[in-house]
Amino acid sequence: MKLNTSDPAAQPEQILYTRCTIDLNTGRQTIEEIPCRNLEDVLGGFGRSFQDLAERQIATAYCAENPLIINTGLLTGSTAMTAMRTYFSSYSPIKGSQKGLPAAMWSAGSGKFGAKLKWTGLDELVLENCSEQPVYILIRETDQGPQLTLKPAEHLLGLGTHDKIMALYKEYPQAHFAAIGQAGENWQNNYMGAVALSTENQLKSGEDKCRFAGRGGMGSIMGHKNVLALVADSPDKIKPVSDAVKKVNLNVIKGGGAARLQPLSRGGGGGTWAAYDVLQAFHAVPVNNFRPQGNDLPEKLFRVNVEKDYVIESQACYRCGITCHNNVSEKNADGSRGEFLAKFDYEPLNLLGTNIGIHDAGQAARLIQLGDNYGMDAISLGVTISYLLSYNERHAEAPLLNGATFGDYAKIRQLVIEAGEGRLPEIGCGSMRLSHQVGEPGYAYHVKGLEIAAYQPESNPGYAWAIAGGHMSMGTYGLLAREGKTDVEFWVKAITEDKLQIVGFDMIGLCKFFDINNGIGTQMVVDCLKSEMELDVSAADLKKAVHRAFLRGLALELRQGYEKSEFALPVEVFEQPNDNIQLPKITSSEFVRSLEQQVWQIFEQQMAEMLD
Repeated sequence: MKLNTSDPAAQPEQILYTRCTIDLNTGRQTIEEIPCRNLEDVLGGFGRSFQDLAERQIATAYCAENPLIINTGLLTGSTAMTAMRTYFSSYSPIKGSQKGLPAAMWSAGSGKFGAKLKWTGLDELVLENCSEQPVYILIRETDQGPQLTLKPAEHLLGLGTHDKIMALYKEYPQAHFAAIGQAGENWQNNYMGAVALSTENQLKSGEDKCRFAGRGGMGSIMGHKNVLALVADSPDKIKPVSDAVKKVNLNVIKGGGAARLQPLSRGGGGGTWAAYDVLQAFHAVPVNNFRPQGNDLPEKLFRVNVEKDYVIESQACYRCGITCHNNVSEKNADGSRGEFLAKFDYEPLNLLGTNIGIHDAGQAARLIQLGDNYGMDAISLGVTISYLLSYNERHAEAPLLNGATFGDYAKIRQLVIEAGEGRLPEIGCGSMRLSHQVGEPGYAYHVKGLEIAAYQPESNPGYAWAIAGGHMSMGTYGLLAREGKTDVEFWVKAITEDKLQIVGFDMIGLCKFFDINNGIGTQMVVDCLKSEMELDVSAADLKKAVHRAFLRGLALELRQGYEKSEFALPVEVFEQPNDNIQLPKITSSEFVRSLEQQVWQIFEQQMAEMLD
């Protein structure tokens, strides 16, 4: 980016970002420097891409006019802790309104691809139309600026995410990669394709330790455009860490909401996996399609129990000290590490484990790895399978597909394989479509067409207004367990002010664990922008930019045909309250009615003021 001002809030047009637009049909490309329209543009990510998507009238996700926008955040590739994020934005094939219109969506991923992309000199790539032949896009740094080349990719067809990346790594040893799997290639029947992003650990070890931009089917959009991979080839550009940023990074590790994610050896909870222990105290761990049974079954996948039979290593992303995820491997007879199985984070472990009746860590790990290799969003995959299993439980006399039931590992594995290969659209197209197909939508656990994360909707009415998944864009998912607040006013403020600020991380290039409780409108981010880029931005200006970006996302949902009735939790939550969940009850009809009225009153007024 070119920074011709130190005050981007007042003079955003003095900040220019480098964008390349490629017409995949003709191969024509345009590289230009674009002046920013506002602070959201400067920050990047969905804050910029949603403004561009709003200029398109898109009636179906799989059309030539629907672009795929790949960009980074302002701090991506910097020395700030967690600054590695890449964003993929488009109109989603899986998230859509009942009127059949696709919703604008973005997905974010870590790994080292984002930093490498930034270091090539490119801030944003816009893919228009579709290529007639399979291609990958090589992005290189040159003396004349970023250079992009479309390369034939027939040799990558049919490979999984990890195998695609390792094949490209042999040819480009200093590059990093973003690739789709077979699910994205079979986009016609799989709407939940993810984009895998390479990691240093993966390339050095040869083990499939990708990170993923999973939500919303951005890998399927990439497959529709016949782009199988992106290659960002540039030398590393790591500058010394300033004293100011060192102080921030230390604060991130020891505070900022990330301290609890540290490994057990450092006094933390052992990564996101620790959510099992926290939620099980309230019997709020999702079991068998989000119906906790009030028993101790979830404890079988507690870390303390899994590590008896498997080797668990806490690891971090590139140049990050949070160490939030855990790699699980077989344990040899002598106790040493054997074959790598999968990376355990709370979401995939629950949704491809406990929530589908799988309580064996090895089986859960193999399902996670299988879904990752095919390149599918673990959340949409797991929740759609759990819906099918629940349907079969209710219709034992006439089950669907292969008749899989909760805990039937062999048949569930078959479902994952066939969905990944594009032979099972009933699973690949998501729970909303499957539930409407069979006429029983009440226990399909999605909101606005997008499957919900592994937190009970009974504990999170904020799900209804999240614009990109309940734990990505509305930070209310842990509030009830942490604070126990049941008054409507508290939840209205959380939804309309405080907890929507989590979306700011999907603008600026930082991981949410930088400061998961407060968003980016903090002195820590202000200090990083000053030290890294000599930009003077106040925390208040950052918060206002994030709020505007969220409102644009909400307005885009309404424009794409969503009715207010679709901003709602699954019907089963209200019709069959689960008394096993030992948390305060906040989903009564009176509570929800009052919450909806007050939230919409605030959001509608704010959207009108912003448009004016």
